[in-house]
Amino acid sequence: MLNPFVDLLAAVIHLYFLCVLVWAILATLISFKVVNAYQPAVQKIMYYLNKLVEPTLRPIRKILPDLGGLDISPVILLLLLNFAREALYTYLYNL
Repeated sequence: MLNPFVDLLAAVIHLYFLCVLVWAILATLISFKVVNAYQPAVQKIMYYLNKLVEPTLRPIRKILPDLGGLDISPVILLLLLNFAREALYTYLYNL
């Protein structure tokens, strides 16, 4: 029998995964000046994505050593989110 609560939680984790991925790609495009950061639509998107993503990146950044200008905290967050979703399916799906 399928567990709808696990499916719902996995969908929320997947949506957050996509938000982090879009944030990372958009931040990279802004830093390389491919996307104009002063466009109102880009500013609004980045504002809301920062509000969603930064609270989870902050603890990861505290743990990681200083790597200079390289920020790998989004990659680690994406790996953790993927691990959490897979663990949900593996351990809680058949409850």
